[in-house]
Amino acid sequence: MRRFSKRNSLVTLSDINITPLLDLAFVLLIIFVITTPLLEKSLDLKLPHGGQSEKRLEKSDIATVEISASGIFALNKQRLRLSQLVGQIARDYQANPNLVVYIRADKDCRYEWVAQVIDGCQRNGLTRYSLRTDPTTP
Repeated sequence: MRRFSKRNSLVTLSDINITPLLDLAFVLLIIFVITTPLLEKSLDLKLPHGGQSEKRLEKSDIATVEISASGIFALNKQRLRLSQLVGQIARDYQANPNLVVYIRADKDCRYEWVAQVIDGCQRNGLTRYSLRTDPTTP
């Protein structure tokens, strides 16, 4: 009859079972795949159709203003009041003179809100802004 020593049993305990680790990795991968598209947009907007693509800019040179149909303003996915938004754009423009403001307004929002953002940009010396549209054809 064969005898088992304590040394032999320790060798079998040193093996690592990676199945739970792989399960965790796959679950995390699925979570990231599902949540990443949700992080891309801060406001659900229906942009008007038209426009053409333009030359590429550095991401640090772009400030994106979004205006929802209900009058909610967001600057770079952060919701702000209009006065706060204009003040933040002015501070960003002083820090980066190459700043371009992309204005993404819902097609059903009031034009007055778009005009107020443009006016705030112009009052602070920022003349480089772009009204964004949906480039796909209807």
